[in-house]
Amino acid sequence: MDHHNIYFWILFNAFILLLLGLDLFVFHRKTHEVKIKEALGWSAFWVALSLSFNALIYFWMGPTPALEFLTAYLIEKSLSVDNLFVFIMIFSYFQIPVQFQHKVLFWGILGALVLRATFILVGVALLAKFHFIMYLLGAFLIFTGIKMATTEQEEIDPKANPVVKFISRYIPVTNTLVGDKFFVKYDKTWFVTPLFIVLIMVETTDVVFAADSIPAILAVSRDSFIVYTSNVFALLGLRALYFALAGIMKLFHYLHYGLSLILIFIGAKLLLSDIYKIDMVWALVVVAVILSGSVLLSLLLPKKDAEELPTLVEDEEEKSIKKP
Repeated sequence: MDHHNIYFWILFNAFILLLLGLDLFVFHRKTHEVKIKEALGWSAFWVALSLSFNALIYFWMGPTPALEFLTAYLIEKSLSVDNLFVFIMIFSYFQIPVQFQHKVLFWGILGALVLRATFILVGVALLAKFHFIMYLLGAFLIFTGIKMATTEQEEIDPKANPVVKFISRYIPVTNTLVGDKFFVKYDKTWFVTPLFIVLIMVETTDVVFAADSIPAILAVSRDSFIVYTSNVFALLGLRALYFALAGIMKLFHYLHYGLSLILIFIGAKLLLSDIYKIDMVWALVVVAVILSGSVLLSLLLPKKDAEELPTLVEDEEEKSIKKP
């Protein structure tokens, strides 16, 4: 079967939409707080599903595409951890109760899948047509990795977000949450709620992170199918990973440096690809060692007097939130 066949792509995306539909309308039909045990169970499910699909690629397409998928999946999964730190700050800033956060992340990640699919298809097409772009991507990844390691993470300022500024200027925004609704109608006038503003923040934040992660994945594989599916499976488990790790992510203070090393390594791999081709097995080993090493180092050498991340907001039906 040709994996570039349009009907296979339609079938794959239909399968993903089915999973997302079951997630939102069956398993999470009622708004509730996602406990750590439930989050760990869902994380295990998404990881197992991803590895099963990786096995399918191995038997269907061969060992090299399977290694590319696994490496791309691991890179995207690890880089997504940075998203989780930002999500915590966004939810804390807007004081979003825990039971509403799953819905925001669901629609945010669904939108991210559409945006990233566009980025991937455009990126693969450009790399196929213009070889020199490979060197630009390599240099960009090295620059991003160095910047990530040497720059402190900035505070979230929703008022500075151009999309949020546009919405709050031209569209009426309620001053309080209205349950888990994104839109509400008062006196024949439609309003957006702060929960919708948070959704926009999550979407625009992901676009920024995609500027780092998509080039990194394209450095691993030029196959649009491998790049897209690895990205999809990494993002699908992001919500469960968020609820599973939200309370302990502050412990991984060296992970930030590990991610920067991964970006620098992938950038160097791109720049050297015409001179020396690094075997995909070794690329996977390097990424796995850096990632696990940074996590282990964080646990063995806890940071003293570390600033704690904002905690998840406790359950409440409504929170008073000022208009952005």
